[in-house]
Amino acid sequence: MEISLLIPIGAILVLLIMSGFFSGSETALTAASRVRLHSLEKEGNARAGLVNRIRDHKDRMIGALLLGNNLVNILASALATSVLIKMFGEAGVFYATIVMTLMVLVFAEVLPKTYAFHHADTMSMRIAPLVSLIIVIFAPITEMVTWVVRQVLKLFGVDISKVGAGSHLELLRGAIEMHGGPEQETNEQRAMLRSILDLAEVDVEDIMVHRKNVTMLNIDDPVDTIVEQVLDSPFTRLPLWQDNQDNIVGVLHAKLLLKELRRCEGQVDKIDLHSIRMEPWFIPETTALSEQLQAFRERKEHFAVVVDEYGSLMGIVTLEDILEEIVGEIDDEHDETIQGVRVLPGNRYMVDGSVTIRDLNREYEWGLPDEEYSTIAGLILHEAQMIPEIGQSFNYHDFRFDIIKRQKNQITQIRIIPPNKMAEG
Repeated sequence: MEISLLIPIGAILVLLIMSGFFSGSETALTAASRVRLHSLEKEGNARAGLVNRIRDHKDRMIGALLLGNNLVNILASALATSVLIKMFGEAGVFYATIVMTLMVLVFAEVLPKTYAFHHADTMSMRIAPLVSLIIVIFAPITEMVTWVVRQVLKLFGVDISKVGAGSHLELLRGAIEMHGGPEQETNEQRAMLRSILDLAEVDVEDIMVHRKNVTMLNIDDPVDTIVEQVLDSPFTRLPLWQDNQDNIVGVLHAKLLLKELRRCEGQVDKIDLHSIRMEPWFIPETTALSEQLQAFRERKEHFAVVVDEYGSLMGIVTLEDILEEIVGEIDDEHDETIQGVRVLPGNRYMVDGSVTIRDLNREYEWGLPDEEYSTIAGLILHEAQMIPEIGQSFNYHDFRFDIIKRQKNQITQIRIIPPNKMAEG
């Protein structure tokens, strides 16, 4: 073979290798784990940090790699066409098209991208210095190309600067849903991780103990009566009210009461409740759980009184309530697994109207909406736009809801049949 043919053939092979480098680099840099590389950067890995900085400007990175890839592919195709025309005449154009298509597809696209996809982290760190240099060299051209692309997209009403807002959170939620493992253990882990992400979106009013379910003490009652109520209660902190239940004047801690009782040598009538009561901490019902959790930590308190915009008592919230939103119900000898829920034969559920949808979704992976309401009774009232009668049934969100009990205008007990059981019968 003539030397005039060997040189361009050798150049074509080099260009194909370069094309494979550009293709593989693009795949490696886009597929590399952001979390793992961020962790490596924190540990002092300089190349991981370089990869992260390159990916902070993805438009420049992709522009430079695509520019390099197109340049070498076009040059390789032009050289191949020239060589094959010399060898086969006009038919060389056809042969060049077939040969270069197969060569580029196999050796410059599929092979390097497959390798890069399966070794994205290690490959991205190896190529980062060279890619960084390429980006600098091609910067003037890629900046111009990027500007043209942005302007063209704006003509069609697309602003790519806003694309990806919130994408990290969505990716994290997606990763949580893809988490696999033993079914029960995995469901619990997924529920916990989802709840952590939701803390900033859930308000205190969605998880608080409603005032009608709060055990409260009248500070004007005889001391011996109050002591009996504290001893009979499963709670260690109890709100104290005076004149009316909206007027919370303190919080009584059972431990402080016992210390005072010992100081008085068991003489209940000598106990001074005003001296041992703690000042109540009032918070608005619209406080986000993430903010309230941080506030509990900063104040080193476990108990807060929830009020509405008019200062009326709405309920109480404790540190345990917020922690249970993350880890699920923390049961002790006084608790039930999801209070107000009884599992019936045939995978049906008898549920009190006051049970929150969040608790049901967490425990049974139901996915019922809770944006407009917090309890299961609230869901039915919202959807029905009426106060149902006992015996009525409703089908919402593929669930069946049978009204079992009602007290005045309040739905107190509902039988819920999930979608799979409805399909069966």
